[in-house]
Amino acid sequence: MDFQSIAPDVKLGKNVKLSKFINLYGCSIGDNTKIGAFVEIQKNAKIGKHCKISSHTFICEGVTIEDHVFVGHNVTFINDKYPRSTNNNGGLQTEEDWKVETTIVKKGASIGSGATILCKVTIGENAIIGAGSVVTKDVPPNMIVAGNPARPLRKIRSLTERTETTEKQSSGQNSQGGNSDQAFYEPVQKLCASETSARDKK
Repeated sequence: MDFQSIAPDVKLGKNVKLSKFINLYGCSIGDNTKIGAFVEIQKNAKIGKHCKISSHTFICEGVTIEDHVFVGHNVTFINDKYPRSTNNNGGLQTEEDWKVETTIVKKGASIGSGATILCKVTIGENAIIGAGSVVTKDVPPNMIVAGNPARPLRKIRSLTERTETTEKQSSGQNSQGGNSDQAFYEPVQKLCASETSARDKK
């Protein structure tokens, strides 16, 4: 337990793997989950089974992460919609001065490195959050989103699609025999085109 700060009230499941330089208190972590180095998980946060929480990630109070979720490096969760340092009397805020806003990450979702997840959102089952994204609204199940703010790119048609897409990209061809880059960027181009058209009409 050297270089680990784990409070007595932390609930650990079976075969949980904990790296060094972590700070855990008042949270629960499910079976077979792996916690990377320099991770902080606050009280009343819940991590499910078979999850991977990568290094330098901050999971605050009010966050629930269900089973089989991947969280990349340096992901930050937020639980206060209007953060302030002091209260109306000029003193430092306490728990009585603000409300914890909850966030839910559903089963099988993946969050890319460097993403920021604002409060009061739900990330749907098997959804993918692109690296560096800022999630401000609910993400539907099986949806790929990216950007600041995060916007839908396309839906995942099946759980095996990620493997199939990787194989096609490595060969340089999509299923119609075209270039894989074109197939990948086509949904993004359509999204940008629709936004440009909407602006032109204003």
